[in-house]
Amino acid sequence: MNEDLIRIQELFEQIHKINNEQIQIWIESIVFTWQWWVGIGLTLTPWIAWLILRKKESSLRLLTAGFFMMIIASWLDSLGIQLGLWIYKYEVIPFIPAFIPWDLSLMPVVTMFFLQVKPNINPFIKGIIFGFIAAFVAEPFFIWIEIYEPLNWEHIYSFPVYIILYIISHYLCNGKSFAALR
Repeated sequence: MNEDLIRIQELFEQIHKINNEQIQIWIESIVFTWQWWVGIGLTLTPWIAWLILRKKESSLRLLTAGFFMMIIASWLDSLGIQLGLWIYKYEVIPFIPAFIPWDLSLMPVVTMFFLQVKPNINPFIKGIIFGFIAAFVAEPFFIWIEIYEPLNWEHIYSFPVYIILYIISHYLCNGKSFAALR
């Protein structure tokens, strides 16, 4: 067997062992803590609010933007964790390295609300507001409640990323790609 393949197998076994240790820590020290319950609430509450308050005739447009935000936020979050830029201490589910309430609930739902409220405001202005709230309000809040810890990351780095993601979401939601099927 190729030496590289043997090394890959060894690394996989180490990762598997570390994952098992992390799950054990999660069971013993994280699940049912108040931070874990906050994560559960932040996962469910935004979607319940969205189901009640969404513009029903625009649901598919909004969901397109929301699902885009979910996918990209999850990917970037996982990448940041793997690169050692930040960590999460109270994951809702221990099997996924990213923070589910942020990636699969808060980011997409807040984006969809921003898209549907005052839709005629310049998307760059809304993107700046969205980026400011996410980078300079939400991130420090998660640090304060000890869920998120930036290791080699600053809030100012997140700010342009959030702006760009919002603007892309805006154009996905408002694009001409929703013509009727024939």
